[in-house]
Amino acid sequence: MVVLAALILGMAAFALRASHIGRSGPASRPLAAITPSAAAYSEVAFDFGRGYSGRGWQLYFNEPDGGSDREDYANGLDETLAAAIDLSTATLDIAAFELNSDALRDAIAAAHDRGVRVRMVTDDDHGLHDKRDTHLRDLQARGVAIRDDSRSGLMHNKFAIIDQRTVWTGSWNYTVNGSYRNNNNAFALVSAAAAAAYQAEFDEMFERGEFGKRSSDGGPVRLAQDGGEISIFFGSEADEIEALTAEIARAQRKIRFMTFVFSLGELAEAMLRQAAEAGVTIEGVFEKRNSTADWSQLPALHCNGAAVRQDGNRYVLHHKVIIIDEDTVITGSFNFSRSAAERNDENIMIIRHADIAALYLDEWRRIWNSAEELAPEAVVCD
Repeated sequence: MVVLAALILGMAAFALRASHIGRSGPASRPLAAITPSAAAYSEVAFDFGRGYSGRGWQLYFNEPDGGSDREDYANGLDETLAAAIDLSTATLDIAAFELNSDALRDAIAAAHDRGVRVRMVTDDDHGLHDKRDTHLRDLQARGVAIRDDSRSGLMHNKFAIIDQRTVWTGSWNYTVNGSYRNNNNAFALVSAAAAAAYQAEFDEMFERGEFGKRSSDGGPVRLAQDGGEISIFFGSEADEIEALTAEIARAQRKIRFMTFVFSLGELAEAMLRQAAEAGVTIEGVFEKRNSTADWSQLPALHCNGAAVRQDGNRYVLHHKVIIIDEDTVITGSFNFSRSAAERNDENIMIIRHADIAALYLDEWRRIWNSAEELAPEAVVCD
């Protein structure tokens, strides 16, 4: 775990240039440069899946095996982030929809006890006041400052800001299921500009109590990263639907996705429009539960020629990922749903970086190959 943590926070030794557009906060300064390896990225040790390290970023995919024995749940995403938290020295701000990992609870408590300023924002019903679990209340009892959203919409973010320098985000909830049973991705980014953007979003919630549509919208943040570009959006104060459909309209060859929920008609229509007008191929995997419900876009996509499958994980496909052509990835906490767009607190990253896209594409292929083709009776097309 010490090696993992050193790798994670040691990303600060990689060269990075970044520019900050749209929100107030410090621009990213160049990091201390070292000679990069010949490869654009390298694999890093990660026992419960696959991990990769590039210049100023790390990416993790867990690989659930369907097992239910908690004795086998070790060295996963929760322990990897816990190792990074163990090296925090000044500040730790976490937005967690839910949290029931012992490793993360203990790492957060230890950071607080050694004098790190720790603050947390969480959902009310699924977080601080979850009757099934006490991890967040345990932290609050230890003196950790925690604020919940106290509303019907969800505080659905899953991000951590370490020492105002490193941001962790992705689809992964800080839970046992999220770490060891459900398919997830976690993306760590060393960037003062990215950290400032997430810090502004965190402060809106923690300091000013701004949630959902009531939040201030400073506009998207765009930064250069490792030869690529990353755009960061926060909702529901932003227009995520417009941002996503604009990105879909850029597709020239293929749109691939893997998703827990996909109910946004505008997004499905944008994909089908690209298929009709530009000959783009659509291939996607849905979490099997509720995938053929009336609100799901699986039937509409299937009946209009898209290749869609249902996930094969006995637990949950929890990714919220779209891969466009071979160079762009959309990821984050944002389920492709009306609630995510209009009520919840969410974050989205649009990453234009061929190497990162290739790694997400590898994960998509793994999910696709283990997914189930639709049974003939699953969907009836008019």
